[in-house]
Amino acid sequence: MSRSLRVAVVGVGHLGKWHADKYAAAADCELVAVVDSNPEAAREIAQKHGAEACTDYRDVLRSVDAISLVVPTSQHYKIAREFLKAGIHCLIEKPITETVAEADELVALAAQRDLVLQVGHIERFNSVITGIAERLQAPQFIESTRLAPFTLRATDVSVILDLMIHDIDLILDLIGQPLASISASGISVLTNEIDIANARLEFTGGCVANVTASRISRKRERKLRIFQKDAYLSADLQDKLLAVNSKGETDNPEGYPGITHEEFSFEDNDALNLEVLDFIGAIQAGRAPVVTGEDGRRALATAIDITSQITEAL
Repeated sequence: MSRSLRVAVVGVGHLGKWHADKYAAAADCELVAVVDSNPEAAREIAQKHGAEACTDYRDVLRSVDAISLVVPTSQHYKIAREFLKAGIHCLIEKPITETVAEADELVALAAQRDLVLQVGHIERFNSVITGIAERLQAPQFIESTRLAPFTLRATDVSVILDLMIHDIDLILDLIGQPLASISASGISVLTNEIDIANARLEFTGGCVANVTASRISRKRERKLRIFQKDAYLSADLQDKLLAVNSKGETDNPEGYPGITHEEFSFEDNDALNLEVLDFIGAIQAGRAPVVTGEDGRRALATAIDITSQITEAL
């Protein structure tokens, strides 16, 4: 695409306003409009970036090449479907949709029209994940922990769709094998949805993942631990740290190998900016984004299976 990409952000609340900032600062990209049902919010962000303010997303259907969709999940399918049908590339915040059937339709629409459909699983752009990927060799066990204090944001969905889905996507991508079985448990504490959850994911190749998420903790924590042959990787996704313990040479009288310990720190990169730039780059180069619609669909399907299993037991 030779001319500047014309982009709109649909939904400029807590997260959407940051999307607007990234597009406004990006080269070869013009933020032409922001859309929000709250006129004041739309006007504030539009004035900041010299864009048009709209309260109805239909007003920009004929004036943009691409959008970021940052609205409640319940609106993802309806709005994204209209934009894809109009030939407009879409970056949809996670989860992709409410149901797998809805996700399937959006993925099919994007493929039929040769459009980029990207899902906002932002942890894929965490600098520590790159460090893990470079050292990953046939993982046998993965443990993830994602904790957060309670807030009023996203209480309309479970902790599985709000927080755990980040780690579900990471683990599915790192292992790269089909799921064989899921065993899950969880409880509601402060909301009508599940607030604490744990899931055991078993894969066809034998790897097992233990995934825990809570949104009623006293602290924030995002950690990933990986066991593989001859090595143990411990990552702090929040502080961008990675510790690697590996089997070394035999260097003791008993004949056991030693253990080498290495620690790495990674830059505190702007993951959202990298995500937006990947979306723009995928459109311009005609390539797949790092996180495809199929990836978003896969993470959603797993999250729904976990949720269903817990709900049936409550």
